[in-house]
Amino acid sequence: MFGRNRFASIVDAQLELFAREHRDVIDDVHARLEAYNDAERSEAEELYGDYVDAVETGTEILADMRDHYAATLEDPDPYLRAFQRGVERRLRPFALELENR
Repeated sequence: MFGRNRFASIVDAQLELFAREHRDVIDDVHARLEAYNDAERSEAEELYGDYVDAVETGTEILADMRDHYAATLEDPDPYLRAFQRGVERRLRPFALELENR
């Protein structure tokens, strides 16, 4: 367990569950980003807004998952940091928005 946070296995399991249960959300984010990247200038602003909305949906789910577990801990800070690192590593599109919550 050297070099590995005590919450790493919990975070890994939570993110795996998110990826399995909410594959549609992840796929939607990727599809909307691709649509934005491929868009003509006249459509780009609206498509970027759609992308941001999709990211927000996933971020809300992740934040609820994180906050629910954190509420059970006496000192949630190490867990919160581990969760953020896990999202940055595995689900990057959601990381910045999640960090701001």
